[in-house]
Amino acid sequence: MLVKTALCDLLGIEIPIIQAPIGNVSCVDLAVAVSDAGGLGMLAASWRTTEELRRMIREIHERTDRPFGVNLVLPWPDAQHQLLTVCLEEGVPVISFFWGDPAPFLKRIDDDSVRTMLTVGSSADARAAVDKGIDIVVAQGFEAGGHVWGSVSTLALVPSVVDAVGSVPVVAAGGVGDARGVAAALALGAAGVWMGTRFVATVEADAHPDYKQAILNAAEDDTVYTRLFDKGWPNAPHRVLRNSTVERSDSVAGGSGLQERPGAEDIVARAEDGAPITRYSDAEPLSGTTGDIEAMSLYAGQSCGVIRHVPPAATLVADLWEETRGVLNDAATFFV
Repeated sequence: MLVKTALCDLLGIEIPIIQAPIGNVSCVDLAVAVSDAGGLGMLAASWRTTEELRRMIREIHERTDRPFGVNLVLPWPDAQHQLLTVCLEEGVPVISFFWGDPAPFLKRIDDDSVRTMLTVGSSADARAAVDKGIDIVVAQGFEAGGHVWGSVSTLALVPSVVDAVGSVPVVAAGGVGDARGVAAALALGAAGVWMGTRFVATVEADAHPDYKQAILNAAEDDTVYTRLFDKGWPNAPHRVLRNSTVERSDSVAGGSGLQERPGAEDIVARAEDGAPITRYSDAEPLSGTTGDIEAMSLYAGQSCGVIRHVPPAATLVADLWEETRGVLNDAATFFV
């Protein structure tokens, strides 16, 4: 029943599933696995040095001939321009942008084979992105984990964005954790899905095991939308799992919604290189992080309520697509 969507044709992929960049949890192993499985693997670039990003891109090219993408977060334009230079020099086929105006960056991309994406939170933002030359729009619903740009649910946002951008492919992001979510996104008019929390809980993702387990243990109402973990990215709203740091802040604020930060100078963990990570840092726990993992920023979307195992990424992509076929076939029987 399912065939390639417009997203597949534009990106040269077989399955319209994109692994969201998920910060430094994204890594070469994960991107390669997703791309080799027929989806689109992604790297987050914004918190890496140019040397590190160049090395990672070259390794991906060595390990797969399939398309992959790199994501740039735009509040720090000087650094992102440097990273974009690396992407262009190293032949990255897909570049996505988030949290800002992509126009100055788009002007530098003169290779027609490079596909561009922008994550938006409204139909107006989507239309503006297309007018600036963006090839693919990612419509991020309020349910999404990590940093959240808009305030509209995925169910309401996606069809509005689809209507606003005409023939430009729209990718649904936020709240998609299983094949039912993929099928729903396609029914809303999306040409594919963008999944973050689901890919954090995969074998290859560079997330700490305790972080992956916390996602498995979580219900759909165990996340919180907040600005609490803002050290490193000030005043940027995000969605995380409720944990002891969130509870500590809520207790001091007395349920008022104020962003109180008791113990802000506490060192709760250390990075693999020994660098201290203080409470309320925006750093997510990676595989080499040590310390009080539970107290860190555990980015996750409301899709955590349907995530209950940690599969290899390639298995996840294949199973999701096969199960999506089944969901849509079953739905079709209601109208026979």
